Amino acid sequence: MNTVLVTGASRGIGKAIAEGFAKEGYALAINYNNSRESAQDFAARLMKKYEVPCGAYKANVRDKGEVEEMVSRVKSDLGTIVTLVNNAGISTQKEFRDITETQWKEMLSTHLDGAYNCTQAVLPDMLCRKYGKIVNIGSMWGITGGSCEVHYSTAKAGLIGFTKSLAKEVAPSNINVNCVCPGVIETDMLKIFDSQTIKSLENQTPLGRIGTPKDVAKAVLFLCSKEADYITGITLNVNGGFLI
Repeated sequence: MNTVLVTGASRGIGKAIAEGFAKEGYALAINYNNSRESAQDFAARLMKKYEVPCGAYKANVRDKGEVEEMVSRVKSDLGTIVTLVNNAGISTQKEFRDITETQWKEMLSTHLDGAYNCTQAVLPDMLCRKYGKIVNIGSMWGITGGSCEVHYSTAKAGLIGFTKSLAKEVAPSNINVNCVCPGVIETDMLKIFDSQTIKSLENQTPLGRIGTPKDVAKAVLFLCSKEADYITGITLNVNGGFLI
């Protein structure tokens, strides 16, 4: 049985991705940082619904020691991790001149140090097995840039570069590394917008609707499937045509 680790999987896009893997029969490690109760309840529900091994594991992805300890526990409980989804992230809107040094570092560390720490922790086993799937969750704002989101856009652009470089490096070991870049998705991050703004975003989307976490999860599941064995280093846009 394949074991997958999904970071930031207690809500939103990560939660949909985790359930998608459980439905496909993966042994599932749900990473969380603060949402202990909801993560544990979610893991219990997935085990009951899909009859797969599943556990909730706390770790701040910015902390290398916590990540290494988490991965060790996952391997002991569920087996070697062969699939990793670097989803954990944060988002805030703020004019560049108002972004503090602390906020800047927190944003970059959560996305980039998080991907670095988690990938380094699982990669040795993938290299040994000559097999692995890694998917990083970027954003269309990492491609086109978002006003009042310089720190967020910078972090997501970094993930795209991380994806392309690592994909080339580990391809000889039969490890696929890809990036999924969601557009406007119906998650807690949209709660800062009023209904008029949401309607405007819908109108700007050629497919005429806001995306769902399941839309993103389907793309991730595909890239982690056997059908995508010859795909690596790509940025897959899931944005309803908002950015083409």
